[in-house]
Parts: sequence; structure tokens; C-alpha cells
Amino acid sequence: MIENSDFRIEEPDLSSKYDVDLIRRFLSPLGFYFDESLVEYSVILYNLNDDIVGVGSCLGKILKYVAVAPRFRESGAFAHIVTHLTEHVMNHYQQAFVFTRPDNILRFEGLGYRHIASAQPLISVFEFGYKDINDYKKYLGTIRSTGGEKQVAAIVMNGNPFTLGHQYLIEKAAVENELVYVFVVETEKSVFKFGDRYEMIRRGTRHLPNVRLVKGGEYVVSCATFPNYFLKNETPDMVTQKQAELDIQIFCKHIVPKLGICKRYVGTENYCATTQLYNQAMKTILPFKGVELIEVERKQLTEGVAGDFISASKVRQAIKNDDAQRLNQLLPQSTIEYLKEMNLSAIEQQLKTADLRH
Repeated sequence: MIENSDFRIEEPDLSSKYDVDLIRRFLSPLGFYFDESLVEYSVILYNLNDDIVGVGSCLGKILKYVAVAPRFRESGAFAHIVTHLTEHVMNHYQQAFVFTRPDNILRFEGLGYRHIASAQPLISVFEFGYKDINDYKKYLGTIRSTGGEKQVAAIVMNGNPFTLGHQYLIEKAAVENELVYVFVVETEKSVFKFGDRYEMIRRGTRHLPNVRLVKGGEYVVSCATFPNYFLKNETPDMVTQKQAELDIQIFCKHIVPKLGICKRYVGTENYCATTQLYNQAMKTILPFKGVELIEVERKQLTEGVAGDFISASKVRQAIKNDDAQRLNQLLPQSTIEYLKEMNLSAIEQQLKTADLRH
């Protein structure tokens, strides 16, 4: 418990049904559904009359479920909660992130948070800390080509793992452009860890001298779990669309000008509805930002057989089934060799106990 002259903060026990229900009952009328499995630390702010004034939570670097009761919103309650959570996050990380509605921009900027991008009218993202997006842009500056290329393309890729389909997309972009930047999603939401995915892609593209790999960092998050906890009143498609739009706005605002990108390549999406919506959002936004979207038909496993496309999910199923013949059909030799070097037992066990799309 932490006290000051107006409020006190208590840290609820997230394993207690009573404490979780207390937060849930407070947030429900404000349009949130509190899911304790999506947080690791929470606070409840009380006034001196023991009224709940507000709540807030965090998971890793991200602040979540920050809300203040309407009658206390002109007080210092909001600042009190955000400051406390920010200090908690900064004790473990060099930066903190907040995803909130655009009408909160001035509130967070007043507390030192920096606005990165918005997808109007639903989502804005802010950051705070010793590291920020300018550090990532400095990193991009260290890998930017100085060759004066005019036809510069980008591909954002998870590579979980790197397949013949991924290789086909990169090779096509490499033939059609002077330079191709391949952004490897760094967020750890996949079966294969970032270091393994990056190395598989590196090995699978080393025959292409005009391809450069880029770490996605915190700002290329096409496969990350976006914070949709404050958008429960919106349709799922609208939430996905705005999440995708936010990612694309960050790409266009901060990454495209730094690297001189004029094209973005994507594969057609035949399986995942979320990725289909993401591709549709790119078709809508990128042309207005001066970036041409090139959508490439997925490479087929069997020519002439409709719907028989190569996909990373098929590879993971083959690993799960210990089907070496199937893997030889889906993977480039470089990935096959890399998988032989890995201890796949942990991967196989994870695949047997989880259903991970990406």
C-alpha cells in the first residue's frame, strides 16, 4: 500500500477471485472487460473515503486497463496511476508503451509520454523512457544503403519457420528492385525464437546480394498481440483493421522516409482472416503515403492444384508429425540444414500442446 494526502494505492492479488472481481466490476461500466491472464501487475487507487477512484495494470512494457471513474477525472488520479505504473515498468525495462484512445493524447503527453502514431478514431500509441523510436531510426540509419538506389522495396516477415514460399517472395522482390529490406518480426510470439528465424532467413537469402535483413524491434509488430482490451464495444473486424492501420501508420511515418522505401511486397493470404484484413488495410493506406503495394500470389506446393499453397503452418504440422518428406517439399535446403542443427524436441512438444497460427 502506498499513500499520499489524497489517495492510496493498493496492489491487488491477481490470484484472488475477490480482487479480480473488484477490478472487473469497476471496469465493466467503463467499457472494459478485465482479463487477469493478460496482466502481471495491477493497482487500485482509493480516496480517503475508501471509494475506488481508478485502476491500472501492466504486462511487460505495456500499460493496460488504465481507467478513472468519471467523477474523479478532473483530479490528479489519472496522473497518480500512470506515474506509479510507469515507475514500476521502468524498474524492469528502458521504456514503457501505452495504447489508448486518441482523445487521451494530451493527458499522456502531459505526463511525458511521446506520441508515436494514431489510427483514428480508435487507437493511439505512446512511449516513455530512456529508449524511443529515434533510437530505432538511428539503427535503421546504420543499415541504410548509400548506393543511391531508386527502386527500394520492403517485406515484413515472421518466418516461423522460413519456407520456400518466403524465399520465393523475397527472390521476386529482389529481381524487380535494386534493393530489398526484409524486416524480421522481433516480437517473441512464435514457436521459433527470433534468433532462429533471423538466421534461417539470413541463410535462405545469402545468394541475393541486394537483400538486407532488418530487425523489427518494437515498431514492426505484424504478428504481435495488439492491445484490444479497450475496444470491446467495437466489432472484431474493426478492431483488427485499426490495429493493422496503426502498424502501417508507424511504418509509413517513421520507417519509409528513413530507408527511402517505395514498394512493399506481401503474399496473398489464403488462411488467416486477420492477415487478410491487414493486407486490405495496406491497400487502402500505402498508396496515399507514396508506397506501392505489390501483392504476390502464394507459391503453390503442387502446380495446377488449386489451394495447395506453401505455408509455415503446414511446415509446423509436418514437424509435429515428424514428416521429413513433407518438410523437403516445403522448405529450402538452407532451412532443412538449420533445423537439423537445432534440438527440435522442445519445438515438437510445443506444437503438440499449442495451436499457434504465427
